[in-house]
Amino acid sequence: MARVQLALNVDDLDSAVDFYSKLFATEPAKRKPGYANFAIADPPLKLVLVEHPGAGGSLNHLGVEVGSTDEVAEAQQRLTGQGLPTEEQMHVDCCYAVQDKVWVEDPSSARWEVYTVLGDTDVTHTCCT
Repeated sequence: MARVQLALNVDDLDSAVDFYSKLFATEPAKRKPGYANFAIADPPLKLVLVEHPGAGGSLNHLGVEVGSTDEVAEAQQRLTGQGLPTEEQMHVDCCYAVQDKVWVEDPSSARWEVYTVLGDTDVTHTCCT
């Protein structure tokens, strides 16, 4: 299964979680200090909230969550084959999960990741901050 990811910067995580819980009629799948994510079934969306006071309402990054490392590798090969520069990150701690991913930027520098989650961790790094 693949689904689009939208990562937003929010001023206040508690208020944002309350709002998006009501909007999508679901609770966060993961909640950590300064971070929450929702695995929304309908519409299929991974919504990530990253607390950045003063930057609320802005885009953090975009992504496509895929089911396996093989799919990440296929995406990287396809993107590279189309002449797009990519950055591979394998087995990284990001957003309180261990992930394999590849990054690419659009012409306006919006960051996109194609990633798979390998497991949970209590560590986050600056991959999504």
